[in-house]
Amino acid sequence: MGAERGAEPDDDTGPLAERARAELVREIAESGVWDADARWREAFERVPRHLFVPYYFLGGPGGYERLWCEHPDPERRRRWLRGVYADRPLATRLRDGELVSSSSQPSLMARMLADLDVRDGDRVLEIGAGTGYNAALLAHRLGDARVTTVDLDPEITESARAHLAAAGYRPAVVTGDGARGCAERGPYDRIIATCALRSVPGAWLEQCRPGARIVAPLSTGLLALRVRDAAYAEGRFLRTPAYFVALRGGGGGGGEPGVEGVPGWALRDELFRFLLGLTGGVMDAREAFALWEREGRPGRERFGVTVVAGRGWAWLDDPAGSCGWALN
Repeated sequence: MGAERGAEPDDDTGPLAERARAELVREIAESGVWDADARWREAFERVPRHLFVPYYFLGGPGGYERLWCEHPDPERRRRWLRGVYADRPLATRLRDGELVSSSSQPSLMARMLADLDVRDGDRVLEIGAGTGYNAALLAHRLGDARVTTVDLDPEITESARAHLAAAGYRPAVVTGDGARGCAERGPYDRIIATCALRSVPGAWLEQCRPGARIVAPLSTGLLALRVRDAAYAEGRFLRTPAYFVALRGGGGGGGEPGVEGVPGWALRDELFRFLLGLTGGVMDAREAFALWEREGRPGRERFGVTVVAGRGWAWLDDPAGSCGWALN
């Protein structure tokens, strides 16, 4: 197992970091997310998030404001640190004004890791290295050798590797297309994605052991799949909403479907927007709205996905029922 080997900040922000981290852990623990596996609480207590987020950007009316750990003003440094340990996502990398990488909301990370349902000895593949913080939590829980994190962007993987080393963790950090997985490090018992998908890549199933579990964001929800074999997996969405930067490379992206003829209140309803994203243009917005109304405005947990031979099929209530459509 890993240990907290990274140094605290050199100045008076050190005690603030400890207090802020302890408060964040208490806040997450109150939700009950770690009741089934208290070792995740230990990981959040021991892995210092501030070593993975030396700077981040806050959006505002005038654009983005950069907060960072080495600002000459002590109050600005303290503000940076308080933000690091707030329960919110942090924009960590912009390109031409567009967000390309972030550090996810800690409580959502805790939920996803708990739902991954790891066991001692599991090998885990993470899709989307981000800052390296999530890989550090996994490495603390399972050991460096059993964790692999993949990202398409070499700048992101280089940065994540440096952050991990500073904190004392050395999982495998691989630059590559996450949609293709990382076959040379498999087979895997668990796969977790920290970037939004439009479908589940068939390569992931091929690199999993039978019985493996995949937790990944689709649309604005979290899908939990159980892998039967290299060609078949099935599962349902959790109730939890989830908003992530889209996967780049194969298997990501996709345009927004049209919204003509749909009431404004529906377009603002996050459960309808989940369905709209899940249909991915297979239905137009009016068709999706008609389905949603007809079925009693179903929540995420009533939807699921089946993957067969690399092709995904979304469904409502019953995978063998009449309400289903292909994922793009």
